[in-house]
Amino acid sequence: MAKPKVAFYWCASCGGCEEAIVDLAEGVLKVVEAVDIVFWPVALDIKRKDVEAMPDGSIAVTFINGAIRTSEQEEMVHMLRKKSGLVVAFGSCSHIGGIPALANLTDKASIFKKAYSTTVTTVNPEMTYPQESFKVKEGTLTLPKFYDHVYALDEVIDVDYYLPGCTVPTDLILNAVTAILEGKLPPKGTVLSPNKSLCETCPRNDSKPEKLKITKIYRPWEIMIDPEKCFLEQGLICIGPATRTGCNERCISANMPCRGCMGPTDQVTDQGAKFLSAFASLLDVTDEKEIQKIMEQVADPAGTFYRFSLSHSILKGKVK
Repeated sequence: MAKPKVAFYWCASCGGCEEAIVDLAEGVLKVVEAVDIVFWPVALDIKRKDVEAMPDGSIAVTFINGAIRTSEQEEMVHMLRKKSGLVVAFGSCSHIGGIPALANLTDKASIFKKAYSTTVTTVNPEMTYPQESFKVKEGTLTLPKFYDHVYALDEVIDVDYYLPGCTVPTDLILNAVTAILEGKLPPKGTVLSPNKSLCETCPRNDSKPEKLKITKIYRPWEIMIDPEKCFLEQGLICIGPATRTGCNERCISANMPCRGCMGPTDQVTDQGAKFLSAFASLLDVTDEKEIQKIMEQVADPAGTFYRFSLSHSILKGKVK
């Protein structure tokens, strides 16, 4: 009996989600035994034309990580959607935009200027910028179009399921693969992680006082963090109240506050706004000037509250 065909593809991301597959350790052997990996550019020499030649719908499931930043990435995900029975948004960037989507706070022109002109280490006296096409004697060289906006995967193609996290926890990967192979998947559109907030499973939950009030905000390097106490009680911004659990509290275990990579629960429309609302209720001041003074201690509000979820937020990005 033929094994189900599986594909992996990498768009705008750091590559950590590819490492998450490797992090399955001996568990990856069970996956390899059960499926036929027909496309995985980071690990296998299979070309785009090979996938294009496959019958539509012949790939059982494709796991796509990374946000959509370029025309090539958009072309590839449309093609993989056509060839696949199921598409899983794999990791934070694919799920909700991730850190690449913070680029939506600026624009393409500003990004290129910074990267190719104004940084201290850049030497570019002729002010040469990337071009989509350039003629040389051998012909025309081309590059993909660099979009002015970064998109989560479901803003570009239809997505069946979501595996959240930066990176995706290995147990969630194995659970998802098992559910797909056994045909025991939940309804389409489900985020394949427990639908409750991180605070509900946080090992420091019992240490949180009944009435939590904040008078000063610290960044992690500014204080000695108590490994037993709630981060918010210590004046540290922890996005746990607005973030889905399922990560095995990896950051908490390393004595670092939650950054929000698992995205919101199903009940939350805008993760950043949800946290901001919860956080504002903890400020132990009523004077407007004092509130302003405390909020000025947040070095980068947009990058902090929307570190992973800007693309899926109500804001979307900077008004251009």
